Amino acid sequence: MKLMLTAALATLALAAPAFAEGDAAKGEADFKKCKACHMIVADDGTVIQKGGKTGPNLYGVIGRAAGSAADFKYSDALIKLGESGEVWTEEDLAEYVADPNKYVEEKVGDAALKTKMTFKLTKGGEDMAAYLASVKQ
Repeated sequence: MKLMLTAALATLALAAPAFAEGDAAKGEADFKKCKACHMIVADDGTVIQKGGKTGPNLYGVIGRAAGSAADFKYSDALIKLGESGEVWTEEDLAEYVADPNKYVEEKVGDAALKTKMTFKLTKGGEDMAAYLASVKQ
């Protein structure tokens, strides 16, 4: 009986989607790669990470509709992504930062749409997403 139960649990574990959990501390350390374009400023004006204004404020990005931060002029690609119903999850954001244009193309089906984000975070996307999720808790 124990063997059957163990086998059943192992099968379920293998069938579940595999999402690597990120390390928020590593993501915070890696944010230096993002701050040339992005800042993290809380709704009350508290500066969490100083940074540029080329990209939108990343405070509260996890759980926010794509292309919807106030006072930022998004590319047509991000606007279309948001109109498609995309709400950023940690998993989606980790995939997006690895190759933004590819991500948008796969989600909205239009290779002609390009984001303004030219940087690709090929490693550590799950850490960055975990960090960004942690700053609004």
